[in-house]
Amino acid sequence: MHIQPADSGRADPDSYLFGPRQAWFAYAMTIGLMIFDYVDRQVIVTMFPHIKAEWGLTDTQLGGLVSIVSVTVAIFGIPAALVADRFSRVKSVVGMALVWSLASISCMFAGNFGQLFAARAMVGFGEAGYGSVGAAMIAGHFPRRLHASLLGGFFASASVGSVLGVVLGGFIAARWGWKAAFGVVGIPGLALALLYLFVKDYRTVDLVAHEGSARRDAIATARQIAISIFRPKTMLWVCLGGAAQLIVVSTLWAWLPSYLNRTYGMPADQAGAKAALVVLAGAFGSVIWGNVADRAGRRALTSKLYVIAALSLVSMATLVIAFAAPRLGIVSTANAQLVLVVLGAFLAACTVGPVSAVVLNVMHPSVRATGASVLSLFQNLLGLAAGPLIAGAASDHWGLEATMVCMPMFSIVAAVMFMLAVKTYEDDVRHVREQIAAQDKARNVAKSLGGENFAKAVVSH
Repeated sequence: MHIQPADSGRADPDSYLFGPRQAWFAYAMTIGLMIFDYVDRQVIVTMFPHIKAEWGLTDTQLGGLVSIVSVTVAIFGIPAALVADRFSRVKSVVGMALVWSLASISCMFAGNFGQLFAARAMVGFGEAGYGSVGAAMIAGHFPRRLHASLLGGFFASASVGSVLGVVLGGFIAARWGWKAAFGVVGIPGLALALLYLFVKDYRTVDLVAHEGSARRDAIATARQIAISIFRPKTMLWVCLGGAAQLIVVSTLWAWLPSYLNRTYGMPADQAGAKAALVVLAGAFGSVIWGNVADRAGRRALTSKLYVIAALSLVSMATLVIAFAAPRLGIVSTANAQLVLVVLGAFLAACTVGPVSAVVLNVMHPSVRATGASVLSLFQNLLGLAAGPLIAGAASDHWGLEATMVCMPMFSIVAAVMFMLAVKTYEDDVRHVREQIAAQDKARNVAKSLGGENFAKAVVSH
């Protein structure tokens, strides 16, 4: 496997690492696995009516079957990314994909809620770290000027996977039973995992020089990793903001099929097909708004944060009106209401690419996957896991219709967090650039001294 440094191996951060052909192959493979990552996650949501009828589950339990995947992703995401950052991102991705695909297939053999819950937890265990490692691979291969747009496309593929999962789940469940869907959707991930071995990896960038002692080196590395990840204040604000907005998005993804089924008496497979339009709108939105944020960021770094803060508030207003519309007499049919929901979903996905780009921009290149995994922890634990579970618990108490009106208000929290990030973003980016420049200078000085003085020169600088 040919390996290169992520950033320091190229003189110009706005150039391709290996060339366009290798970069786009890596991008296509990384997106392909992301699609089936989310197919396996979301295939269950159109099965809710079938599972509820067969096993008599509450809405909280149904929400838990979605949320447990995000919880295990959050718990194991950082360790998985640390392993990938220090060893091999490509081999780590292959291992992850094999585990989550086999775990998805095992769901078809579950005989009760506990067994299905455990199998779904293993799906999340396999997927832990994939989003962050995949994002780091894309950032490593492509010029910096393309990052937000390409990362928007990468995370938009999650929406495409969700669409496929929702549609396939409803279609297969209606014809061959809901358990069969897990087996069908798990197979493609196995094939793509093996093909991913042909993606070129980049060499791990050292955080500290070798000091002659393995123990001192390990301690210094661990300390430097922690400093590099948690020093930027921007990291906290965008992680919280991104998670809050994902509460809104994940609620739509998980509960819209059940909402259409209960509110309009729509069969589960038809409800899944309608809900797929909403998820697809989110996919388009994440790409388009990522591009808008990129263009705004060319004028000023903080402009992209202003853009996503404003869009978060607009998405909230649109979705609140959409779900309150039947009670207010604004709409009287499912299709009319769906138009408003689609618009709201298109706006709500605005943060996906820009948030990832901001996090990667304030991370040292050597810990990008690990830093992205911290973002993934927030997004999964406080966003993707929290949304379906909070909505399910609220539905058990107040009903699903009222719950869907209230959940979009989490976008207010998102907008506030993004505005706080505006105050720190430029300083954090400047610090990372200065740190890289200083290390490059120290490396050049050390090379000129040569031999045994190499490490001392790097440390002294």
